[in-house]
Amino acid sequence: MIVESSGVIDESLTLRKLEIFLAFMETGTLSATAERLDISAVSVHRAIHSLEEGLKCPLFQQEGRVLKPLPSAEVLAERSEQILSLLDETVKSTRETAGLFSNQFKIGSLYSLTLSTVPRLITGLKMRRSELNIELTLDSNGILFDKLRSLDLDVALVSLEPGARNDDYVHLPLFDDEMLLAAPADSDLGNGEALELTDYRDNTFVALTQDFATHSDSYKAFKRAGFEPNVVMEVGDIFSLISMVSAGLGYAILPKRVEAAFKNKIKLYPVKELGEIRQEISMICLASRERDPRILACIAEGRIYANELKSSE
Repeated sequence: MIVESSGVIDESLTLRKLEIFLAFMETGTLSATAERLDISAVSVHRAIHSLEEGLKCPLFQQEGRVLKPLPSAEVLAERSEQILSLLDETVKSTRETAGLFSNQFKIGSLYSLTLSTVPRLITGLKMRRSELNIELTLDSNGILFDKLRSLDLDVALVSLEPGARNDDYVHLPLFDDEMLLAAPADSDLGNGEALELTDYRDNTFVALTQDFATHSDSYKAFKRAGFEPNVVMEVGDIFSLISMVSAGLGYAILPKRVEAAFKNKIKLYPVKELGEIRQEISMICLASRERDPRILACIAEGRIYANELKSSE
């Protein structure tokens, strides 16, 4: 559309007509333009004539059956290409700002999932979509949900209570994990049978901060055991927590998935009060963004990973 001196936009000048005009400038004939754009030659002629009316100046000179471009048409063609190119860049930038359809892909994850799950998913995703520039954010369950809602993340790997669902999100369960009592690697707390958490009410504990799912799971167990734990320190990531346990600062409740990587630092024991407390590790995205091709590729990789885990059981 054009803006006249009065400030009124002339509705006869549209992007579609500019596209038809540019195609005609390249092909040189009405029939060739019509064939390229899959429209009628009459529609091509009408679009060109409408542009001339909207611009209030001629663009072509009739020479027999041929329309010869005037200098005004050459100027319009050059500027129209710039306009359409700028519009394409504008649309791309707008979508990228909204986190849609760009090569940047932001994954959020719990710290503990970087031991195995995250590397496997990112490797598969890069093989599937090599053009993606993947950015990984590690944080607590609560913060990851906040970042997902604010479009700072495309997908997040979080812990959910089994069966928990929210229609605002698409959930892909990856695996379930049990919760265990963590003690220093040189400890000897039993013969393999489930411990009674109440037997440790007089001991010190270390824990994750409140935004972490493991924090709430721990306090569920303490509530079942009927005592308030003596928590001497809360930390902001699971690796620091493991170091605190290893140093003998206190016991902690941790997911089983950390066991293999840290068996030289901690030992994990089953606890009766933790028997029914499990974490469902899931990949989630906003339901409104499920059709984003990058997210679809990540979900597909997540399904493969989940199936591999099931087949290995």
